[in-house]
Amino acid sequence: MSRLASRIEAIHLHAVGDGVDAAFLETVAPRLARVFRVPCRLRPDSLGAEFAFHPVRGQYYSTAILERLARLASGGEQIRLLGVTELDLFVPVLTFVFGEAQLDGRCALVSLHRLHEEFYGLPAAPELLGERAVKEAVHELGHTFGLRHCADWRCVMASTHAVERLDLKDADFCLACRGVIRAG
Repeated sequence: MSRLASRIEAIHLHAVGDGVDAAFLETVAPRLARVFRVPCRLRPDSLGAEFAFHPVRGQYYSTAILERLARLASGGEQIRLLGVTELDLFVPVLTFVFGEAQLDGRCALVSLHRLHEEFYGLPAAPELLGERAVKEAVHELGHTFGLRHCADWRCVMASTHAVERLDLKDADFCLACRGVIRAG
């Protein structure tokens, strides 16, 4: 067993808001399990997010959702909880975010909203959506291990503020970032 796997027992995927396709999550779960070398399970319940809606922006405040997810986190310190939503997320200083995580915490959140090709007026591309979702999920979960943004543009921990940049990076950690996780 790798040191990474010894740091966590499992990743739990938790739907946030309406419209999250369980079948889609079933395709993402094994890919996350391979990267982190731990089981990845779907939680059967969903978290409503109406409390986080900002009527002027027409978006959902990701930090508020993340705080609510933290209250739902169970299973001890060895479980990571990843919220997945179709909602458009924001933090006050940015127009939007693809996700947010607790640095050195247990919870992370990923939005599929702007990962869909349809958002950009293009035809649906389910395979590309899956790739983007995995990259963003690995990135946000990386923050829960204390990783910050990486200068290596190919590393999954590289900062991305546009879907085109997300498409360029790998779905795994560079050697330096993986070393930090394993050393922790």
